[in-house]
Amino acid sequence: MNKLLISLLVSIGLTGVAHAAGDAAAGQAKTAVCAACHSADGNSVVGNFPKLAGQGEKYLLKQLNDIKSGARMVPEMTGMLTNLSDQDLADIAAYFASKNMQLGQAAEDQIELGQKIWRAGVAEKGVAACTACHGPSGAGIDTAAYPKLGGQHAQYIETSLQKFASGDRANDPSSMMRDIASKMSAEEMKAVSQYVQGLH
Repeated sequence: MNKLLISLLVSIGLTGVAHAAGDAAAGQAKTAVCAACHSADGNSVVGNFPKLAGQGEKYLLKQLNDIKSGARMVPEMTGMLTNLSDQDLADIAAYFASKNMQLGQAAEDQIELGQKIWRAGVAEKGVAACTACHGPSGAGIDTAAYPKLGGQHAQYIETSLQKFASGDRANDPSSMMRDIASKMSAEEMKAVSQYVQGLH
């Protein structure tokens, strides 16, 4: 059933997300303020700020639009996108998507459990394998606006899972991530987050 649901959502994603028509060169000039938290090339050095470099353009654009509209609450970004046009947001997304994400390293003691969850999910809890939407190497599915996770900060991934589980973050398609995260233990969230940090 989970595989059928995920296949359906991927299909919807393939047809239901408009293509971002951003200009990476124009976007670079519009990202100066972003550098304070995400670094100039999108490779944040602080674990609670996500790496944007190499992220899917459609995913980035969706998040920017959701943050601007209030569909996704990010207190640190309050008001930062208010005066930006749709084209500005598309250009910023294109710029960060054009960069390469710097890889991280997983904590050795978390790899075994994290890899199991990533590859097979937690069947007894109805938690689908992460690979279904994010790919075996964590590259994501940009055509469906599913994010690249491989190499992302473990702290950011773990916090995101906690927010999905609590409902504090609710901009996921068809509540997919809220459903998955709400079934995961703190130990499972930590392990898969660490695994993802070293995945490439």
